[in-house]
Amino acid sequence: MFCDGCGATLQAGQSFCSKCGKQLLGPVPVSLAQPRGRVRDHIQLLGILWLAVSALNVLGGVILTIVANTIFSPGRGIAGPPAFLHPLLSTLGTLILAKAALGFFTGWGLTQREPWARVLALVLAFVSLFNVPFGTALGVYTLWVLMPATSEEEYEVLSSARAA
Repeated sequence: MFCDGCGATLQAGQSFCSKCGKQLLGPVPVSLAQPRGRVRDHIQLLGILWLAVSALNVLGGVILTIVANTIFSPGRGIAGPPAFLHPLLSTLGTLILAKAALGFFTGWGLTQREPWARVLALVLAFVSLFNVPFGTALGVYTLWVLMPATSEEEYEVLSSARAA
């Protein structure tokens, strides 16, 4: 808990603020002694956003794979599309689908507060920065929430509290 006069952190059982000397009217509860953190406030939304963006990636990957196998399929005669387009688009579609699968895995891990999900989310955030506009926004938001050193400590506390 914090003093409503000066904002100083108060300890349990304290009757006067050690900074400004203001008298406290009631006991200071132990459970409110720590302020809420950035990770605790944003982790659920971050996991949901990873699931939503991954659903969009699945849609794009499936469409790209269908286009590669129908419009740019090999064997369409002499006037057909260039031969390199089919393997290129098929590979890109597969990579996008793999990224979507990792995004689903990350979103689920963040909502469940799994210990490994923070690292995976940071790796995917850097990859997603190149995916304008939604991936860039999600990458920046993920880095803002999970990158600072205090966020690492707070996430470890949240994931160990979930495991206990």
